[in-house]
Amino acid sequence: MAERPSALGRQSEIYLAGVAGKTPAVPVDSARLEAAAAEAMSTEAFAYVAGGAGSESTVRENRAAFERWRIVPRMLRDVSARDTSVELFGQRLPSPVLLSPIGVLEMAHPEADVAVARAAAECGVPFIFSSQASRPMEACAAEMGDAPRWFQLYWSKNDALVESFVRRAEACGCSAIVVTLDTTMLGWRARDLDLGYLPFLRGKGIAQYVTDPVFLESLGGPPPEGPAADAKRTINLSSLRTFAELVRAHPGGFMKNVRGGEPLRAVQQFIATYSRPSLTWDDLPFLRERTRLPIVLKGILHPDDARRAVDAGMDGVIVSNHGGRQVDGAIATLDALPGVVEAVDGRIPVLMDSGIRGGADVFKALALGARAVCLGRPYVYGLALTGAAGAAEVIRNLLADFELTMGLAGCRSLAEVTRESLVRGG
Repeated sequence: MAERPSALGRQSEIYLAGVAGKTPAVPVDSARLEAAAAEAMSTEAFAYVAGGAGSESTVRENRAAFERWRIVPRMLRDVSARDTSVELFGQRLPSPVLLSPIGVLEMAHPEADVAVARAAAECGVPFIFSSQASRPMEACAAEMGDAPRWFQLYWSKNDALVESFVRRAEACGCSAIVVTLDTTMLGWRARDLDLGYLPFLRGKGIAQYVTDPVFLESLGGPPPEGPAADAKRTINLSSLRTFAELVRAHPGGFMKNVRGGEPLRAVQQFIATYSRPSLTWDDLPFLRERTRLPIVLKGILHPDDARRAVDAGMDGVIVSNHGGRQVDGAIATLDALPGVVEAVDGRIPVLMDSGIRGGADVFKALALGARAVCLGRPYVYGLALTGAAGAAEVIRNLLADFELTMGLAGCRSLAEVTRESLVRGG
């Protein structure tokens, strides 16, 4: 892991390059970054990453919530030395920022998750591996050395597969399991529906599954019925292209996959297995009995659910509405954060994602009680522009922006970023 430059060092890099007529290949401004990514990505890829549920009011509200809080800087404090480090589950991290799990990263860049793993390790930021990754967790871990990483678990209908994923995450050096609770069913995502595009039906984003021994063993049985099975009954030029895409995405040679038919069976089995709407609090002991790693519940928005997580012996929670991708009209995560923090009452760490775009956002979340935040879409936009280097540039910019915001607000460490640093705006 390379030593991360200070905020002033990062600024100097950009300004000195400007002297030579070189401006950033990855825009610093978040709106320009998103617009550049929209130009670089396919229509389907950008819709999948940028889109939200329904009218996307939750996506908008996540951002609006940050504008309702204003920072009150304090003057004449010695902020020449600034400490942004934080401890999480016994690990000292250089900053209070992690990378949220985002699936199907191959839609943004061919190197997908391994490029992000490389960028995260370079910046000293934990990467939460996605269950819906485009590259298996083992390949990502190999890029990271001893850099920190966590694993996000989608709890499927197959408990043996859940257990296998957890064993693999432990073997890969993951230091926490993040159980995503808010996606037991796929939200109503209008952009994807208008395009008729679901990447999983094309064999994308299922790398964790097709490299898992338990999942592969399940392919020996009869294929399940469902949407993926029905798709093969419609034969036209488009469906043939889709089948070719699916075959290319699956491990193994093209002709072997065509003759064997395993790619189609894998997609059918994935769709049948992927999510579990019947998941309840009563299922959590199953996971607790199978790992000693900290278990973090992602998707908590109600204080009562936060209290119940503590009572269930969970080790942390992430206040998240999945970036607005699941429930249209849901509460903004920043609005939900104070109630969750109060309910937890310091017994376990509270993290937050959804809507983080700049250093001021990180500051406001920490001031309202988050121990750390998770960055999502922006690093994917950087990835889409210039691969691992682009993702790393987005991360470095956010860290520098936060460090400067913290210092300019008169705070020398995270302990000084408190509720007293904010006022409620109009």
